[in-house]
Amino acid sequence: MSINKDFNYRLIFRFFGVLLLVETFALLSAALVALLYKEYDGYYFLITAGISFLMGIAGVLAGRGAIPMLDRREGSLIVTFIWIVFSLFGLLPFWISGSIPSFTDAFFETISGFTTTGASILNNIEELSHSMLFWRSLTHWIGGLGIIVISLALLPVFGVSGAQLFAAESAGPTKDKIHPKINETAKRLFLIYIILTISESILLRLGGMSWFDAICHSFGTVATGGFSTKQASVGYWESPYIQYIIAIFMLLAGVNFSLYYFGFKNKFRKVFQDEELKYYLITLFSFTLIVMVSLCDFSTPISFEHLEKAWRDAFFNVTAVMTTTGFATADYMYWKTFTWVLLLIAMIIGASAGSTSGAIKMIRIVIVVKYCYYELKKLLHPSAVVPVRYNGRLVNEDVITKILAFVMLYLITIAFGIFILALSGMPFQESIGGLITCLGGVGPGLGTVGPAGNFSAIPDFSKWFLSFMMLLGRLELFTVLVLFTPAFWRK
Repeated sequence: MSINKDFNYRLIFRFFGVLLLVETFALLSAALVALLYKEYDGYYFLITAGISFLMGIAGVLAGRGAIPMLDRREGSLIVTFIWIVFSLFGLLPFWISGSIPSFTDAFFETISGFTTTGASILNNIEELSHSMLFWRSLTHWIGGLGIIVISLALLPVFGVSGAQLFAAESAGPTKDKIHPKINETAKRLFLIYIILTISESILLRLGGMSWFDAICHSFGTVATGGFSTKQASVGYWESPYIQYIIAIFMLLAGVNFSLYYFGFKNKFRKVFQDEELKYYLITLFSFTLIVMVSLCDFSTPISFEHLEKAWRDAFFNVTAVMTTTGFATADYMYWKTFTWVLLLIAMIIGASAGSTSGAIKMIRIVIVVKYCYYELKKLLHPSAVVPVRYNGRLVNEDVITKILAFVMLYLITIAFGIFILALSGMPFQESIGGLITCLGGVGPGLGTVGPAGNFSAIPDFSKWFLSFMMLLGRLELFTVLVLFTPAFWRK
């Protein structure tokens, strides 16, 4: 096999260098939080920011004179490795401060943040300093819309089209270009992201949260991440107002962001006619209703307070897993067993393409179901031509093939991953829940890795394997897996 000599490594180094400078500013913001709360941990963020700054400058210098040309392979390399690079630098404050003494645990926690998974190894969340908690939540916010999309919005300095990066980062079946220029699209998406974050922060502050907790939870909600500043997650606040606000914003974060833009432009017809949004809401509220009924005790008279609490717990936790946010207000391991199946299905389905959520995405599920239904109709009417349509448009056979391949590969990855985790020593229930939740970017799984537990006790091998699953799921399989094919590296 001849190795490809044509990769534009200078441009890759330059891209990494500039993004490390972005991470430097993010680390400095955590140092400012430490200064605000008079915490010594700011020292560790300054050290890490210094290292990140020097490596960023080195990358920029190494990329001088780079040819402004980027192909799909280089885009895949950048998109895959930037998550790893960001996580390796991002773990340093946790590790060198002793907040997370184990390198493995620090990497797991950090890549869980940047991939907006929200799976944690921490048993002492409230013992961490404000700056460490802020950085932990900020990793969600940075990763939520995608490091690459954010870089396209803020750093149009490369003199190249961002289409290849956007294609690698947004590997879904549709990529709504709300502006002909990809940089302008990214800027508009980023603006929507900021508006949602600020709006939720203000509403949570009005509900009695401190500004610190409100901002950290807004980072986790809008990014569909799930890191909380409390060990009991959102269940720490028994306020229905706070729980409903977070649940509503989780639901909003699971909507395709381009629909918000169309709404702002008074193109409401495109919003109301969107099939993915319709089926996303139907599925979410159907699951919520089923879980709510299962939580009601019909052997005694049901009061309004009991009914409202059952609805709130069902709505919040179903929304949390379906949008792959992962916040919790209740331990669903105490619910009826069949509800676990519903929650696992919700974790696998996910919310909308074009949102910050993970998993398969509703648009793929809708198209696969339509395709299967039409194939059944063809059995009854062999000569009939029944094309698959989505939002009134004909879906190309090539697109359907790619979607079927993705769904099949996703399910195979789940089966293979469960086998590997069970082989590594994890119990079967934890293997199922842990794999599905990390691949889908959800957070809590089943059993000891459920909403009341965490991933601290699982074997180190399992932590590294699940870290890879987080990356694989965040970049929707193909972008990462293509790097393992010999053809990718050939001339």
